[in-house]
Amino acid sequence: MAQEKRLMRSTTDRWFGGVCGGLGDYFNIDSTVIRVVFFLLFWFGWGGALVYLVLWIVLPQEPAADIGIVQETSQIAE
Repeated sequence: MAQEKRLMRSTTDRWFGGVCGGLGDYFNIDSTVIRVVFFLLFWFGWGGALVYLVLWIVLPQEPAADIGIVQETSQIAE
């Protein structure tokens, strides 16, 4: 059975909230392209920041791929 694709915020490909990384994963395109689109929407006053903020609030964050990664980073911080 094929796994269903879900739109979620990325935990690995993120600058702020992971919205662009999640959209890139979902649509199978480079997240940099989506970041440029959001920047252009923001720059030309088309509400890019508002759309980004709404998606940041509405989209769930994807689950961590490996719990070991979280444990390693917490040990480094100590």
